[in-house]
Amino acid sequence: MNPSSFRTASRHLHRLCRAPATSRNASVRGYATTFNWEDPLVASELYTEEELAIQDTARQYCQERLLPRVLDAYRNENYDRQILTEMGELGLLGANIEGYGCAGASTVASGLITKEVERVDSGYRSGMSVQSSLAMTAIHDFGTQELKDRFLPELAKGKLAGCFGLTEPNHGSDPGSMETVAREHPTKKGYYLLSGTKTWITNSPISDIMIVWAKLQTTGKIRGFVVERSQCPPGTLETPAIKNKTALRASITGMIQMDDCPVPAENMFPEVQGLAGPFTCLNSARLGIAFGAMGALEDCLNRARTYALERKQFKGNPLAKYQLIQKKLADAATDAAYGTLAATQVARLKDAGKCTPEMISMVKRQNCDRALANSRILQEVFGGNATSDEYHIARHVANLFVVQTYEGQSDIHSEYHLVLLSCLYGD
Repeated sequence: MNPSSFRTASRHLHRLCRAPATSRNASVRGYATTFNWEDPLVASELYTEEELAIQDTARQYCQERLLPRVLDAYRNENYDRQILTEMGELGLLGANIEGYGCAGASTVASGLITKEVERVDSGYRSGMSVQSSLAMTAIHDFGTQELKDRFLPELAKGKLAGCFGLTEPNHGSDPGSMETVAREHPTKKGYYLLSGTKTWITNSPISDIMIVWAKLQTTGKIRGFVVERSQCPPGTLETPAIKNKTALRASITGMIQMDDCPVPAENMFPEVQGLAGPFTCLNSARLGIAFGAMGALEDCLNRARTYALERKQFKGNPLAKYQLIQKKLADAATDAAYGTLAATQVARLKDAGKCTPEMISMVKRQNCDRALANSRILQEVFGGNATSDEYHIARHVANLFVVQTYEGQSDIHSEYHLVLLSCLYGD
């Protein structure tokens, strides 16, 4: 191409780039006329009308009722117990459970709820996920019909609060080595006595019921129990709060300390043994986390974009003019879009009965890793102002470190993948 032709083509391309999207794309077959940076890969077209309506309900509640509270809650480590009741009134708790006062929505809809809650704060999402994906799922999947009838309707309404006791002070990523033990009551037939300590348990200080996993003294098998606070004599159950956290401060976290805590035998899950029970619940929560992490990342992106457009530096230019800033935004937008699509696909497969634990492990690890990495980079857009909690970005960064860690730390999921992939090499 000679220089004259090159200049002509360059001017034409420049005019096209400056023209409105409708004029430059309308004549190109197969392309849309507009691009929505908030939904760049149009994931919304993959959702049903019901799923979109549920997401809209969750978003409106979160933006109108949760966002105004979050700074005070985070600063003061003050979780409002009323939040569970509010969520219950909207049908947001145990949303993908059929019956028992639950919405019976799809796994995708449940994921979109977690995404909207975590768009505000990961701690708020943690409180909801523990109630829904861990406590309610455990009772629904493994409890007797009596346990389901007794507890699920009240948990769905948020009238009862639940938690999930698996992690111990000496056993985080290795729950199979748990030390909590359940032994038959020596004098009271039909009862077990639970002794041991669980730690980093979201909701434990406010929980009415606790799902506790313990080893039977007689067999060494891990079994699940529903511990009712109201039925525990003084001195047998304590749930102290863990204070002075550096993240997830808008949620409440504590311990479960049991000293010969009596639990009726009918409160033990009758069939499930070993780690299959807790891991089933964790997989449900992990998929929600994969959605939720994208909500937090999208909020970081939106706040960084707004700041970059409004902040003027160097001859009055907005930060968004500079390509280094643009790259940070573009990378985050790409990972958020890809992560949302991946979580949606796995959720669809779960509803179709085609999902495997490996898929959930993969999407949880990837989405949490990318959310944390991008949020840290987006924090740089704010410069020193990022240290002010009123910009919200530092709170998300601190929270996402924990989100990457709980429900299976990223390195543990990575090791899991390496074991799975070894079959490719015949090892």
